[in-house]
Amino acid sequence: MNWEEIVTRARNGNSAPPRRVEKSEAQWKSELDEDVFYVTRKSGTERPFSSDSCALFEPGIYQCACCKTHLFDAQTKFDSGSGWPSFTDPIEENVVAYHSDRSLFVERIEATCAVCDAHLGHVFPDGPPPTGLRYCMNAVALEKVD
Repeated sequence: MNWEEIVTRARNGNSAPPRRVEKSEAQWKSELDEDVFYVTRKSGTERPFSSDSCALFEPGIYQCACCKTHLFDAQTKFDSGSGWPSFTDPIEENVVAYHSDRSLFVERIEATCAVCDAHLGHVFPDGPPPTGLRYCMNAVALEKVD
């Protein structure tokens, strides 16, 4: 994936996810911690540097905190200095969906879990090689598994 492909998907539609998990707001609220619910189901943002996960660079997989879909490999994680865990690429092209976000009066690209629509964070075109992308994710939206 490159920046142009991400912008195109955000504006014109995403590829089909590997599966779908759909629950009511009440179901999500009963299953998730309050901070996870706020970020993932209400498109919230955690405070920068509020998680130790920015500084963790151990092997493993990061999965969606809501539906447990594998999203990122720790091998693509890097220190962006932004205060949020950052990655260069998702595990598969169809596990992250992209949406145009104009909530701050400028277009940003929101990243959501393609399987359950959980808000993960945003994608920016200022990451390191090989993709040049920075998937800036809320730490509470992800769970690390080995």
